[in-house]
Amino acid sequence: MGPAPREVLLFTLEGQRYGLPTEDVWELHRAARLTPLPRAPDVIEGLLNLHGRLLPVLDLRRRFRHPPRPLSPSDHFIVAQAGPRRIALRVDRAEGLRVLAPGEWDTSPRELPGVGYVSGVAKLEDGLVLVHDLRGFLSEAEALELDSALTASSEQP
Repeated sequence: MGPAPREVLLFTLEGQRYGLPTEDVWELHRAARLTPLPRAPDVIEGLLNLHGRLLPVLDLRRRFRHPPRPLSPSDHFIVAQAGPRRIALRVDRAEGLRVLAPGEWDTSPRELPGVGYVSGVAKLEDGLVLVHDLRGFLSEAEALELDSALTASSEQP
C-alpha cells in the first residue's frame, strides 16, 4: 500500500500560488483591520483580534520578497498553527483545498539550502506549488522578538 494522499490549502499571493498542509490550518476569514504591534519583528504586519484572541499576522509579502501592498477588503486571513503559536497569514485569496495523490507530491526541495520552511512541492497539471511548513517560518530571533512585543503590549494599560 502506498503513502496516503496529502491535503493542502492553496492560496495566491501576487499572482503566485502557494500551499499549506491542512493539518496546520484552523480557519479562513475575510480581511479585517489590524492593530500595529510596536517592537515586533519586521515580518509581523500587526495583530488581529479574532473572537477576543489576539493573533500576530505574518507579512508574507515581506517574507517572500514581494512589494508591500495596503490591506484590501478582498484579502483573506488564514489562521494556522506555526509550531506552538497560532498565527494569521494575510493572502490575496484562499483558493481552496486540494487532495494530492502520491505522484503529485515531491519532498526533495526540503533538501535544498535556503528553503527551510518549504515541506514539499505539489506537482499540479497547471504548475508547481510550494507547500510551506509554518514551524520554520519565524526564525528563533523573530520568535523571541515577537514574544517580547506581545508581552509588552499586554502589560500596557
